[in-house]
Amino acid sequence: MEEYTREPCPFRIGDDIGSAFSMGLVGGGIFQGVGGFRRAAQGQRMLGALREVRVRAPLTASQFAAWGGMFSTIDCCLVAIRKKEDPINSIVSGGATGALLAIRSGPKVMAGSAVLGAVILAMIEGVGLVASRWMGSMLDPTAPPPEQLDDPRALGASNR
Repeated sequence: MEEYTREPCPFRIGDDIGSAFSMGLVGGGIFQGVGGFRRAAQGQRMLGALREVRVRAPLTASQFAAWGGMFSTIDCCLVAIRKKEDPINSIVSGGATGALLAIRSGPKVMAGSAVLGAVILAMIEGVGLVASRWMGSMLDPTAPPPEQLDDPRALGASNR
């Protein structure tokens, strides 16, 4: 299953780093802003929120960028090694990224992070597959299922 909406592999790494940084900046800004607002003194709530966003959101963004860059690099390496692009690459990349980012915390934490990364990516890939099948069936209800599209005999039988 080819992904035509993404950049080719070497350029994908930079694209994913930038996307992850942007997501971390927006999400971290919202999260840190709410936390700073709640922790600030009564008359200083807005200033507290803005201060937390200014100081902590870039840190969150850089952590997201590190995760995205490492994930994308491992994913591209797996594509080069396996010569195919499928959900298994993403799941293994998520596990390896989780393990490598937790390497300084010891083997127990590293194994837990690897399992968590793989499970999260498996859930994301599963939801993506289900959504694409569901959306595909909504577009043309008379179209044969994807399994039949690979079988030339099924295509020839539908043209008679």
